[in-house]
Order: sequence, then C-alpha cells, then structure tokens
Amino acid sequence: MKRFTPVPPSVHRTRHAVEAALCRWGVAPGPSQAVLLVLSELATNAVRHGRVPGRYYEVRIAYDAEKLVGVEVSDPGDGLPVIGDAAPDAERGRGLAIVEAFAEAWGVRERVVGKTVWARVRL
Repeated sequence: MKRFTPVPPSVHRTRHAVEAALCRWGVAPGPSQAVLLVLSELATNAVRHGRVPGRYYEVRIAYDAEKLVGVEVSDPGDGLPVIGDAAPDAERGRGLAIVEAFAEAWGVRERVVGKTVWARVRL
C-alpha cells in the first residue's frame, strides 16, 4: 500500500509508482498499459471526488504472477462512484466507463471512513 496527497500531480506519481512495481514483477510494458489506464482513472476520481483536507488516498496493487492485476484506490470521501452518462463533447464523466471497458470486474467497498474502488485487469 502506498499513500498519496490528493492533488492532481499525485496521479502522475501514482502511475509511475505502479508502473515501477509492474516492471519489477516482470509485466511487459504493453500489457501494463491497461492497468495503468484503470489506475489513472481511479486515482483521478479519488483526487477530484474523494478529497478531504488533511487526508490521503491509498493505492494497493496485487499480481497473481500469471494473468490478473488487482488495483484498489481508497479515499476518505463520502460519495459512492457511479458510471456517468457523459455528453459526447463533455470533458469529464467517462472515467468509470473506461474502467468498466478495461477491467474484467470492478466495484466499490465502503469503509469506516470513505470507500475503496477496486478493479481486476486481465493482462
């Protein structure tokens, strides 16, 4: 688990930290792109919608050493995420639709404080 400050530059740092872990695990750069895209969307949501002053968001990843990478992003925010119905010219509102498209499964677990949004991505 790694914690990040909920500010926009942290999404970039989150992505690089997970990319380094995937590399250490021997996941090829090509297949890792779907994992990094899903992670970026979940981290962006944590920064935009789950920010609570003085609190961090947390990222966990797991690899089964074969085909699946699990990604979890936890934040202290109250609102539960839902897939939006973004207009074609909207600049926001597609994040969870992207997660749903690239993940084998995804969901939300409530926590004592906040929530965890998780996804399983097949390589």
